[in-house]
This record gives sequence, C-alpha cells and structure tokens, in this order.
Amino acid sequence: MWAPDRKGPLLKTFTLHGTDIIVPNVVLGLMRIAHKTDEEIRALVGAAREAGIDFIDHADIYGPTTHACERRFAEAMRLTPSEREALTIQTKAGIVPEGPYFDHSYEHIVASVEGSLRALDTDHVDILLLHRPDALVEPEEVARAFDDLQAAGKVRAFGVSNHTPRQVDLLRRYVRQPIVANQLQLSITHAPIITQGLASNMAGEPQSVTLDGGGVLDHARLHDITVQAWSPFQAGFFDGVFLGSPEHAELNGVIDRLAEKYDVPPIAVATAWITRHPARMQVVLGTTTPERVTGAAQGSELDLTRPEWYELTRAAGHRVP
Repeated sequence: MWAPDRKGPLLKTFTLHGTDIIVPNVVLGLMRIAHKTDEEIRALVGAAREAGIDFIDHADIYGPTTHACERRFAEAMRLTPSEREALTIQTKAGIVPEGPYFDHSYEHIVASVEGSLRALDTDHVDILLLHRPDALVEPEEVARAFDDLQAAGKVRAFGVSNHTPRQVDLLRRYVRQPIVANQLQLSITHAPIITQGLASNMAGEPQSVTLDGGGVLDHARLHDITVQAWSPFQAGFFDGVFLGSPEHAELNGVIDRLAEKYDVPPIAVATAWITRHPARMQVVLGTTTPERVTGAAQGSELDLTRPEWYELTRAAGHRVP
C-alpha cells in the first residue's frame, strides 16, 4: 500500500483556476480497471504515486456496468481518510449508454454524483466533468445541480469534457462556479485543437478546416480552463497507439532520437509534446501498465525546444507551413 506522505518525483503542478486544488500535469485515468485484480489496481496506483501522480480520473460509465471502475478502485484501495485526502479524484457524468445517450438534467447529474460517491466510498469528489455535450441541455438546470452539489460539499469544482467554446460559454452564462477543465482528445498524431491554427486560411488544406468548434484551445487559455488530453498515445480514435507502430515510422524515429538525447523512454517524449505547450495542459494516462505510467511521468518536466516540438509535429504528418 502506498503511503500518502511519500514524496515522489517532482511533477510540474499548478492550481486550477478559481480553486485551491493543486494538480500535476500528468493524470492517472482508470477506465480500464474493471476486470483487474486488487493487487493489479494497487500496483498501478502505487506506480502513479511513486511517480508523483496524485490525480485520479474516473467516469460513471467506465466499465461494463455503471460505476463499475469507480467501485473496483474503492474495493481495491480501501483508502483511509488521510489516503483519500492525499488524492484529487475526478469523475464524470452525462453519458447514458442505454439511452437517452446524453442527459445533463438536474436529476441525472445529481443522481450520477450520488452513485459515484457510493461507488468510490467517499463523501465528495474533487472535480465533476460533464462528459459529452447534451444537445438538449438546459444550462439553468446544470447551474442548479452544480450549486446544490457544491453547497452539500459533494463536489468541490466543475468542468466539462469534449465541449466546444460556445457550449462552454453557454454554461458559463448560468453557472456560478468557474469551469476549471475541458477534457479533449489530443496526441501528437490526433491534434486538430493545435494544428488547425497552424494551417488557418490555407485554401485546399484539410488541416485548415475547423474541427474543434472554433479555437477550443485558445478559448481555454483565454478563460483559464485547463485542457485535459485524453488518449495521449492513440494514433486516432481508439485505433491503436502510435508509439512503436510501423505506420508512424518517421515520427517514432524522431521520438526515439529525442528519448536517447534526454535519457527517457519514448513515452516520456510523447507526454512532453503535450506538456511542453504553454496552455498548461494535463495528460490523462489510460494505460494499466505500471511501467508505462512511470515512463510517461518522466515527460512532465521535459522541456522540449521549439525546433524539437515542431519537428515532432511535422513528423506526425501535420502541415507546418
């Protein structure tokens, strides 16, 4: 069992805007632990803690049944009060796989949080994200849910996931609390939120097409919203990792050369491509392999040079005019 007062390596940290929550720029995501043993879950979380990662990412839909991964985490870890306080626990609500698919009603948000609290065996979560946009959202209802959950001490801070700038602005018009995070898909190879801006106004260039709702990364920076990068090593939408893939030979050649230069594993370089960006983003790890968690965390403080960052971007197939 890990000790909550153990000092791991110093990861880059910052305070979420409008809160007193200090977070690292590398996060442990636990969407794949439903069928892991207690020992495997403890080893994974222990490796994260040893690496300095004290931020855990959950969602109500992770696992074969609702709240399954949250429940497995609690069963395996059996956190003492001091161990619980040493962690920042984030969860999400809003996706209903069996229908109606997306639900940001007051009733669903509150019920989902209550279910998460029971599953996680805790009296509060530190951050709640709305998992994906609900086209039928009534922002006044979201605001009421956030107010009641915060007033009851059940949620400390709030954010969103996969939202466009205008969807965020609609919520911000009604919600009193700051929107502290927007969790978005981002990796070197899947990077429209960054690379669209590099090719803006280029006629006939597919990269110039706005796929992110109109400057979501710049919008986040303007409003002090932390971008949390999910699938940071996926080549696309859950179609395999790019690290070591022959389909991305040029990119891996650059990654391997930089890994050797900085004496880190390749996964650290892939992490650093995201953490190097001045938007102060978090990388959400989805791996269940402790060694990969340890390796990825080494990218937290790896300050790639501008030429190196752009070389990686170009090697990933993006247009750098």
